Amino acid sequence: MALKTLSAKAAAALDKDLMSTGAFSIDQLMELAGLSVSQVVYRVHPLNKGRRILVAVGPGNNGGDGLVAARHLRHYGYQPSIYYPKRSKKELYQRLAKQLEDLDVPFVDDFPTALQSADHVVDAIFGFSFSGEVREPFPPVIQAMAESKIPVTSVDAPSSWDIEEGPPKSGVGSNFHPDVLVSLTAPKPLVKHFKGRHFIGGRFVTPGITQKYDFDVPAYEGIDQIVEVGPEGLKL
Repeated sequence: MALKTLSAKAAAALDKDLMSTGAFSIDQLMELAGLSVSQVVYRVHPLNKGRRILVAVGPGNNGGDGLVAARHLRHYGYQPSIYYPKRSKKELYQRLAKQLEDLDVPFVDDFPTALQSADHVVDAIFGFSFSGEVREPFPPVIQAMAESKIPVTSVDAPSSWDIEEGPPKSGVGSNFHPDVLVSLTAPKPLVKHFKGRHFIGGRFVTPGITQKYDFDVPAYEGIDQIVEVGPEGLKL
């Protein structure tokens, strides 16, 4: 049985449904997503493996998920730092950044230098809505993650990957294969190209949504917001 996935178009429609008939706010969805990402990092990279987490943050919702994850990681006892070169002017993102500043989480300007002293990286640059070319200043960031030996956890999609087709055939991101992927709500088709550890974070989806978009909700345990799945979608 193949893992059921959501196309980029379906994922966008699903988010719209969640925020209209589902009565969720964008803040809530981002908080749930970031919480899931933070739990995955705690699972794959416990504190005894090193506390320094570098979070690469993009300009959109994927970046917002990364900012939320960083806040939770700080409260877990990690020492996150944030690379956030294209800050959004929207109030939501400004509030998320302020929350981190109030926790004395540093914002860094030089990603390659920050990477040298990191124990783990969270890739929250681009999500399911990404398409086209990777624009500055992100090509060297993605290249640095690809070439580094430091483990990377990607949020919803490895940045630069096509949501349907996976890694680019050439150029930026063609050699980027993160160690861990957190699929938010449900996996996207690119998972068939992904070889690392795969988690799903979507413990808020209603039966009506899963039926409408034809995907399965895995069996979450206890208070976990995440579940690790294999290539066939079976829980590990």
